[in-house]
Amino acid sequence: MAQLEGYYFSAALSCTFLVSCLLFSAFSRALREPYMDEIFHLPQAQRYCEGRFSLSQWDPMITTLPGLYLVSVGVVKPASWILGWSEHVVCSIGMLRFVNLLFSVGNFYLLYLLFRKVQPRNKASSSIQRILSTLTLALFPTLYFFNFLYYTEPGSVFFTLFAYLMCLYGNHRTSALLGFCGFMFRQTNIIWAAFCAGHIIAQKFSEAWKTELQKKKEERLPPIKGPFSELRRVLQFLLVYSMSFKNLSMLFLLTWPYVILLVAFFVFVVVNGGIVIGDRSSHEACLHFPQLFYFFSFTVFFSFPHLLSPTKVKTFLSLIWKRRVQFSVIMLVSVLLVWKFTYVHKYLLADNRHYTFYVWKRVFQRHEVVKYLLVPAYMFAGWAIADSLKSKSIFWNLMFFVCVVTSTVPQKLLEFRYFILPYIIYRLNIPLPPVSRLVCELGCYTVVNFLTFYIFLNKTFQWPDNQDVQRFMW
Repeated sequence: MAQLEGYYFSAALSCTFLVSCLLFSAFSRALREPYMDEIFHLPQAQRYCEGRFSLSQWDPMITTLPGLYLVSVGVVKPASWILGWSEHVVCSIGMLRFVNLLFSVGNFYLLYLLFRKVQPRNKASSSIQRILSTLTLALFPTLYFFNFLYYTEPGSVFFTLFAYLMCLYGNHRTSALLGFCGFMFRQTNIIWAAFCAGHIIAQKFSEAWKTELQKKKEERLPPIKGPFSELRRVLQFLLVYSMSFKNLSMLFLLTWPYVILLVAFFVFVVVNGGIVIGDRSSHEACLHFPQLFYFFSFTVFFSFPHLLSPTKVKTFLSLIWKRRVQFSVIMLVSVLLVWKFTYVHKYLLADNRHYTFYVWKRVFQRHEVVKYLLVPAYMFAGWAIADSLKSKSIFWNLMFFVCVVTSTVPQKLLEFRYFILPYIIYRLNIPLPPVSRLVCELGCYTVVNFLTFYIFLNKTFQWPDNQDVQRFMW
């Protein structure tokens, strides 16, 4: 069975790479000049490729660190030495974009290794489920599209997933180093390096929690009752656990590589005067709590075969009736967050090349009351996501949702790219779905990708005051 799984994996990876190469060729023919954010990334990478690394050569409009450019130079430069290619060829737009296609192969392999590590291997059918899950997530539309442009997403995902894999294998120094590489691609990836530390801490919390529950069971102590009783019990346990110097010192010894990385990050923020480098005017942090609701909706949309069913809706409605007080409080808080903390970025309203422009225009701008009417749907989406993660410990869920909040809420701009990493981490950790649902999910991703590429390559348009060809994209 293991040998067959290897054949399946090789076939899936080879076919995916072949199709990607064909799409890459189509992109290269249609898109011979930098597009969108490439107008900043490609010239900067070409300056690095020419050996011009001084700060005076840095484009102030770039807001991320130079990880993508440094890795690109490390990949394309040896090609000029080994193959004798000219600098004009190895530093060309096509070669630099091809670096992301290489990252996509690495991401495919990492996803497969992560599914093997995260998911239990006790069923005969699990091998085909792992292969299908890997293929599906590798074709995740929002990520797959950027494999063909010179953006930071593929490399950012690669180093973050690699760090997570090393964390799961207990190699925490390597994990922290890879987390630093991910940070060099996108500063917010520091959150997912912290998630790796949180994974270790959650394991220790779970062990201590089981011991605590066993002790209470033996002592026959009466359980705490009332609304949010379980949450209060967990918070009390965390408070008592954190008061122990022995526990804290043990956690520090386990997570010190991540602690060093986080300290270095805070030093960077202090010295830099913020998390963003370059142009900060369009990347101001704020408490944009509805971003969490948008992420819930995004996750349900792309995982609907696993999260949407009549049974789930019925279960949710019965749970609302059973826990009316808790859901009423959550509903009121959610409405308040939507009312007071909804922000609309100027790019969201002005740039009609992104799908988010049309989502906002045709849904949220239809009427002022729409954003409040969607709150029950957000609640269902949040519950469905939490319910699908019930196989994980309560402390793992706590760490994960803290990281999701930290990575999404400070973003003022609604941008689907910001949801890629939290979605992938989520999707990796739900139980392996049945083959029928995976096939449905893969089919839907394939259709979405086909439409996305077709529209991008063929449905071009021009602005009245600009002769450049514009294209629709994520």
